[in-house]
Amino acid sequence: MIPTIIVVVVVVILVGFLVVSYNGLVRSRNQVENAWSQIDVQLKRRLDLIPNLVETVKGYAAHERETLEAVISARNTAIAAPDTPPAQAAADNMLSGALRQLFALSEAYPDLKANQNFLALQEELTATEGRVAYARQFYNDSVLTYDNKLESFPTVIIAKMFNFEPKEYFEAEDQARTAPSVEF
Repeated sequence: MIPTIIVVVVVVILVGFLVVSYNGLVRSRNQVENAWSQIDVQLKRRLDLIPNLVETVKGYAAHERETLEAVISARNTAIAAPDTPPAQAAADNMLSGALRQLFALSEAYPDLKANQNFLALQEELTATEGRVAYARQFYNDSVLTYDNKLESFPTVIIAKMFNFEPKEYFEAEDQARTAPSVEF
């Protein structure tokens, strides 16, 4: 009788451990997916602001067509980028570089810098950039937690049994770390 009770208790503990570990992995994976959705929302918000910004700049800097076209091209690339962290990161980096050039360009046009519409759009874009940065950090923190669970014993066993895969970080490319060069 006692050996049967011991076996039943061990089986219940093992099943309980399996359930708790599996649910923890699912929660972490869902947290990563939610964090990715937040990045996506903020990137789309930024993409929606860019046409208004470009139109405002066009009125003051019409002969700076190359910079404006670079921003428009970068925005279109970002819209068409696949919905994966590496692809979105690459598109985001290209767009950020184009926007930095656009804002650097505004330094040469005092009337543009004084335009209330431009200033409001610039402020909104700056606030959105802050939200994007926060969403990226939250996503990467969620990926770290999830990947740590995948690689930690004993959940690594459950992760392999149920085919949980590691997630990719949202990383900036080297070109995103350099300041743009603008020549007039």
